[in-house]
Amino acid sequence: MSSTSTHSFSLTKPEFSCLLPQRRNGRCRIQSPILPSKIHLHGLSISRGISKLSGFKSNGFLVHYFSSDFSVDNQGGVEKSASSDTAKKPEVQSSIWKWKGYSIRYQYSGNSGPALVLVHGFGANSDHWRKNIPVLAKKHRVYSIDLIGYGYSDKPNPREFGDNSFYTFQTWATQLNDFCADVIKDKAFFICNSIGGLVGLQAAVMEPQMCRGIVLLNISLRMLHIKKQPWFGRPFIRSFQSLLKNTALGKLFFKSVATSESVRNILCQCYHDTAQVTEELVQKILLPGLEPGAVDVFLDFICYSDGPLPEELLPQVKCPVLIAWGDKDPWEPIELGRNYANYDPVEDFVILPNVGHCPQDEAPHLVNPIVASFVARHSRARATVSTVS
Repeated sequence: MSSTSTHSFSLTKPEFSCLLPQRRNGRCRIQSPILPSKIHLHGLSISRGISKLSGFKSNGFLVHYFSSDFSVDNQGGVEKSASSDTAKKPEVQSSIWKWKGYSIRYQYSGNSGPALVLVHGFGANSDHWRKNIPVLAKKHRVYSIDLIGYGYSDKPNPREFGDNSFYTFQTWATQLNDFCADVIKDKAFFICNSIGGLVGLQAAVMEPQMCRGIVLLNISLRMLHIKKQPWFGRPFIRSFQSLLKNTALGKLFFKSVATSESVRNILCQCYHDTAQVTEELVQKILLPGLEPGAVDVFLDFICYSDGPLPEELLPQVKCPVLIAWGDKDPWEPIELGRNYANYDPVEDFVILPNVGHCPQDEAPHLVNPIVASFVARHSRARATVSTVS
């Protein structure tokens, strides 16, 4: 797919997914002497003023954005009117949705415009979009959901569901589609990070009528998927997963991870700009992980090496897809991510320079305008089609 847009980004055709203890600038390190040293889980500043410009990369080329209406604060990605820098940000509210008997926490803001659903990655929750919701809510109806098992949503024990994994992309995709039908009561654009990208793609494949388009931010490559392992290594992977899930070793591992120091160290690894790893962020990630049931969710998912791969879902998607990738992601290398630009639904592959695995939080000043442009482009396209028909 190719597209052009007026007065917006002009783009040419263009998990926590793993835990890899590592030191950066002598600041970030995870020490876990009883565990392997490496365990891979799943895991623009736009200048103010008229016609000022800066750029980012799309398919390896520099593209520019011209704006006479708004600029973006390079600290938090907060959209500002050119005529007034004191515009009040929309209020962000929190609510509970009852889904299949479970309580699901979500946040929302905005009263008009297309609906957006923001989908977090492994170990995160809807607070990971706190720098995006109020900005995007100025022209959209924005919803950020805690996937079941994460954040402040319920965390049912996966053992209650027998031998089959409960925390799968099919489960979360069903949750996402039902949320659109029951709460939003409309189709929506899915904006997804890391494993959230698999959730968005799976949802769009299962019920294509609910999804208007998808933005994938550093989607999980699922490198530990059983299909990506050599045949001779698969029994060992299964055995190690069973060891984690069914013995005290797994809970001991989780206990070593679920601390402020460890969470900070993990974030320091996946954020290229470690100044963005604030105490606020650490606590927003950590505290939901200390709730009852969180350890069972954690172990169930890191032992989930089946299910779909991005390369299996993308060919089945009927809606437009934009992929944006932080080029300093240590977990999901951009060299591998570039391959996804070749699938038909993918209209743009945007490189985010000097950004790590969670661009929406590390570089909202890049991500928010990209999302707004993509949504505006396809909302206009839909309106044009409707008018013609």
